[in-house]
Amino acid sequence: MSQLSFLCIATFLKGQEFMRTCKELGNTVYLLTDQKLANEDWPCEAIDEFFFLPSPSNAPEDLEKMIVGLSHMMRSRRIDRVVALDDFDVEKAALIRETFRIDGMGQTTARYFRDKLAMRTRAFEAGIRVPAFCPLFHDETVTAFLQTTESPWLIKPRSEASATGIRKVHSLEEAWSAIKLLGDNRFTYLIEEFKPGKVYHVDSLSVDGKAVFSRVSQYLATPMEVAHGGGVFRTATLPLDTPETTALRQINDQVLSAFGMRYSASHSEYIRGDHDGELYFLETSSRVGGANIAELVEASSGVNLWREWAKLEIAMAKKEHYVPPTDTAQYAGLIISLARHQWPDLSVFTESEIYWRMKKEYHVGLIVHSPDRARILSLLDEYMQRIYQEFHASMPLPDKPTS
Repeated sequence: MSQLSFLCIATFLKGQEFMRTCKELGNTVYLLTDQKLANEDWPCEAIDEFFFLPSPSNAPEDLEKMIVGLSHMMRSRRIDRVVALDDFDVEKAALIRETFRIDGMGQTTARYFRDKLAMRTRAFEAGIRVPAFCPLFHDETVTAFLQTTESPWLIKPRSEASATGIRKVHSLEEAWSAIKLLGDNRFTYLIEEFKPGKVYHVDSLSVDGKAVFSRVSQYLATPMEVAHGGGVFRTATLPLDTPETTALRQINDQVLSAFGMRYSASHSEYIRGDHDGELYFLETSSRVGGANIAELVEASSGVNLWREWAKLEIAMAKKEHYVPPTDTAQYAGLIISLARHQWPDLSVFTESEIYWRMKKEYHVGLIVHSPDRARILSLLDEYMQRIYQEFHASMPLPDKPTS
């Protein structure tokens, strides 16, 4: 099969390099996206045809309309592979594959990369440490969990991305008050123990449940801290050959294998608890990391995860051997903040280590890279102080869950 047809699904503007690479390598590229994104900066030269969803909702009636529409589309067009380019599209892609019997991740496996309760249950069953957790289905079970574990706890939506919708509670009474506010949506949440610690992310390309390329980084300010405290987001890559990096790669391989990952890009998060020094699994996803982490990985390794993911998908579809990319083995750091000005002037940052500058309204962001990790950490500290003084604005998420 010399030419493949890819149906890419993206209800956020992302994955442009994935689509460009698919097209450059001689394949047909279709994009299924939200109607409101029709005029966004898509790589139109790489997309053979657009198809639009009237709504981003995953309601059953919307998904049924999507399937019916695709059934008409497929009468005259072949689809060989379906690729979800964002977290919120994983269910859609799995449903399409199951309905039309297209090879790739089905609905059961997709749950492990989308549903935080499914993730924790599967990891626990596989002997992988996870924070103590409990679904919110049964009142007595929830009360027993609160009485036998230590506060504070986090109430988390099972299918949101990043830190969206998370609430921290500190007593049994506060927990139940927050749970009752969830109303009929309560079953779509879980509760877990919150333990402070160092939080890491592992960004990988995997074949047969094992990473063939990965970059391990540590959050210096986690997405949750930034979302709820209005701070400055920072993360930096770890050295390639330390025991910490090795341990994180090992637990990452355990997670991907246990969850049934065949081949994909993935972004996974782990915490080393301050209370016991052990690594715990937090969450994973079957896509390239957001928040410009793909650019961070490229700055530190020379590897563009979007392009390599496309090459990996093509190789697997053609049953060819995938050759992992060469790693340039540098260090990199990323810093992002909301800004008080519409278009902040980033030209005031002049250091030679600057690799990337964010171009987004009311945001300031930089990536630096260097063969010296100490230099990266020093620059991130310096930039954090300058950003707070000259640029920073904050808009913390509300604590109250939405019903």
